[in-house]
Amino acid sequence: MEFIDYYEVLGVEPTADSKAIKTAYRKLGRKYHPDVSKLPDAAENFKRVAQAYEVLHSAEKRAEYDALCEARKRGYNNQNRKSSTNYHTNNSTMGNQDFTDFFNSVFGAAGSRSRQQHRQQPWYEDANQAKGADVEFDWPVMLEDTLADTTKQIEFVIPVYDQQGYQQQVKKSLKVKIPAGARDGERIRLKGQGAPAYGNVPSGDAYLTIKLLPHPLFDVEANNLLLTLPLAPWEAALGTKVEVPTLTGKVQLTIPANSQAGQRLRVKGKGLVGKLSNGDLIATIKIVMPSSLNENSKTLWAQLADSEAFDPRREWSDR
Repeated sequence: MEFIDYYEVLGVEPTADSKAIKTAYRKLGRKYHPDVSKLPDAAENFKRVAQAYEVLHSAEKRAEYDALCEARKRGYNNQNRKSSTNYHTNNSTMGNQDFTDFFNSVFGAAGSRSRQQHRQQPWYEDANQAKGADVEFDWPVMLEDTLADTTKQIEFVIPVYDQQGYQQQVKKSLKVKIPAGARDGERIRLKGQGAPAYGNVPSGDAYLTIKLLPHPLFDVEANNLLLTLPLAPWEAALGTKVEVPTLTGKVQLTIPANSQAGQRLRVKGKGLVGKLSNGDLIATIKIVMPSSLNENSKTLWAQLADSEAFDPRREWSDR
């Protein structure tokens, strides 16, 4: 398969840190998610974005991918020094093969993972099997979809053998219920929806593993949603009321006077749906300064500095 530049897919530089990669994925993942996007080829674009994130957010996989990119780059540099067409073709083919091997090691050859060894075999050997091969695959789910039972049309592939024992990958489409309160890594068994077997031997099962998509605003901690709440200095000092987002709409939150950076404010019941009880929304205060100050603002800040005896580094003097 052709080489894929995962940095280009996410729109980030190869030097991007994990935060930038996660931010890009959050933005693009929701842009192309098949449940909400009306863009052409949204499903294919989403799949490519999810693959890029799967590789780049993992330090181990990213290091392996970067080494592959570097080797490919060196190969291209060598091609510029050679005039042989055969060298160019062979080097490019080798580079694509290296990427194919890497891709298959991460995602599997067909996107679904079979529990039994994929093999070429006569159909009659299946007669000795207890059942057909099980398959496993991941399915992306948005946080909003975990608040209530939802039914999704999903697609996956299963290995099917013809009469000569040659394997083919056949696409399968099903409606699957995603239960309320579903969590990342949770597996759903789809009985009898795996690979078929010969004769009276039952088909294998399919196992769907839920992969919760990162949200543009919220992080997840158990059943709680974590939100960074930016406040102006005067809002933190004087107290105020602000509207904060939740997965079901905005709610008003009271900010007490003299609030501190890092302070956590809790909104009961506005987290994720739990098996026993719902989680909370936890907003962590972040003090944000204006990017620029006019002369009047500078004067007011200077007056405040002169009138206050507050020393934020007072504890240093005790050491």
